[in-house]
Amino acid sequence: MLGARKVSVQRPRGRYTDGGEVELDTWATFASEDLLRQVVVERMLAGVATRRHGDVAEPVGQSGTATSKSAVSRRFVAATQAAMVELLGSDLSGLETAVLMIDGLNVSGEMIVVALVICAGGTKVPVGLRLGDTENAVVVTDLLADLVDRGLRFDHGILAVLDGSKALRKAVAKVFGTKALVQRCTLHKRRNVTGYLPEARRKAIDQRLAGIFANADADAGLRDARRLAAQLRAEHPDAVGSLLEGLEEMFTVARLGITGALRRSLTNTNCIESMISTVRTVTGRVKTWHDGDMKKRWITTGMIEAQRSFRRIRGHTDMANLISVVGHATNPATPADYAQAVA
Repeated sequence: MLGARKVSVQRPRGRYTDGGEVELDTWATFASEDLLRQVVVERMLAGVATRRHGDVAEPVGQSGTATSKSAVSRRFVAATQAAMVELLGSDLSGLETAVLMIDGLNVSGEMIVVALVICAGGTKVPVGLRLGDTENAVVVTDLLADLVDRGLRFDHGILAVLDGSKALRKAVAKVFGTKALVQRCTLHKRRNVTGYLPEARRKAIDQRLAGIFANADADAGLRDARRLAAQLRAEHPDAVGSLLEGLEEMFTVARLGITGALRRSLTNTNCIESMISTVRTVTGRVKTWHDGDMKKRWITTGMIEAQRSFRRIRGHTDMANLISVVGHATNPATPADYAQAVA
């Protein structure tokens, strides 16, 4: 393997007296295709078409093979298949799980649900995905159950940050029970509510909602939200229904006493949506989707590509406090303590 291609070379062979060939570690290194697969993946992610890999190969002074469209495609499939198996089968028991984010993206008319874990140190780790026709409770429940089977730790308490999907909420409750607290994405809520309003009123109402959800006093923010709902009820009942749905879970992080940058990071799904944005960029170069396996391979590749540029979550220095208060709320000494913790 040389210059992202295979080149023919002469090599001496050594044999043992009993006839067996001497296996050289140096030759095994030179002949390994691992680096070639890595180069193929890097170029594909950079947007190099399969038929152009020979044109961008490093000059090495001689011709070679393994640069044809079919050869490049085979290596990309093999590399991404291996990456998918590794990501979807990895042991999660070593992760100090603090936050779980779940969201979905549509790929060629089919919904893919992806999951991202934020660890105690503030690092972000993509952990799984599921392919389904919609973002329904069955698909999400299977995804979460698979994460638990792979060792995802949640008995100490976990914060689940979700968009407004009822299916996600239902699945979290089914798999984690009382060990999970749910924070709804405030940005999704604002978009959902203003989507029911006439254009002339959207900006003003959105600004009010932004102020309400930014209130450090959860009780005051909840009162203000209900007051706004009462003002809109007569003219915009559907907007009010959207606002009141899951309203208390808009203030979960604030009710836990989390403030500053960490609170801003955990009251929306921007962390996982940033990963999904990278996935969309990567998959945007695909013109034809052949099957579900191809979709999963490309999305996994996009998730891994996004992870390369991950930074620790903003406000990560307060993660220890978050873990403590979530643990207290989800592991109370008595049922009365639990009722008080989540009230």
